[in-house]
Amino acid sequence: MVREHLTDRPTSRDERVADFSAWVREFQRPLLGFAQLVAGDRQTGEDLLQTALARAYLKWPKIGGAGHDPVGYVRRIIVNENVSLWRHAWKRRERSTATLPESATTDDGSIDLTWSAVQALPTRQRTAIALRFYADLTVAETATAMGCSQGSVKTHTSRAIAKLKQVLREGGEA
Repeated sequence: MVREHLTDRPTSRDERVADFSAWVREFQRPLLGFAQLVAGDRQTGEDLLQTALARAYLKWPKIGGAGHDPVGYVRRIIVNENVSLWRHAWKRRERSTATLPESATTDDGSIDLTWSAVQALPTRQRTAIALRFYADLTVAETATAMGCSQGSVKTHTSRAIAKLKQVLREGGEA
């Protein structure tokens, strides 16, 4: 999404800071939700977004102009940073826990069950689901954001949906 005020590049540092700050105010909430979904937890999502915004700020004169997609750029940083964190955690043999310290409450527990099911997905499947259904990207756009083929996106998405259906079906019977 290219906004009107991004068509002219700011010339002074103060204008660039103001332009970036306005952009962050507009897109912070959806990007935070995306980062939390990709990460699988709130705190890591916040860290991913903070890192992504810091990197985007450094490139703002290039990515903030007309014809550029800063939201896509930040999403790509979030995905890449999450993969990097996952690789480092895997090397240290760290594993995520199955439960959140705080969770939403509902009468039927369906949100808790859904969130737990999403968290249990492997990183690539969770990322594919986040990009396809939360960020509403096409298969081609998701493949570009994940740095893989469209076939891989379809495979990750299909497997994730099948796993989520299975978990929700079993949870509904319990």
